[in-house]
Amino acid sequence: MVDLCKRRKWRLYATHIRPEHVHTVVQAADKPEDVMNALKAFATRRLNQFESNEKNRKRWSRHGSTRYIWDDEGLASTIDYVIRGQGKAMAYYEDVPKI
Repeated sequence: MVDLCKRRKWRLYATHIRPEHVHTVVQAADKPEDVMNALKAFATRRLNQFESNEKNRKRWSRHGSTRYIWDDEGLASTIDYVIRGQGKAMAYYEDVPKI
């Protein structure tokens, strides 16, 4: 995801990979649905590289949750929720903004 965000010039603040889902906080000029779909497509391609026998597996729900964050306080609390509010830490990426 870091590579995709760099390529698209999106700011990746945080992502937390869970067994059944992923939470990600991204700043982008694109519509949230377009960002979410690009992230899903990127993750699917990467997963298929490692699980080549499961290429036709349905990996994602039909949609997902997208939210706008309007201020620094909302950004800070969302990043905190994504990193620390998901239960026991598994894999995550965090780039804390200077607020």
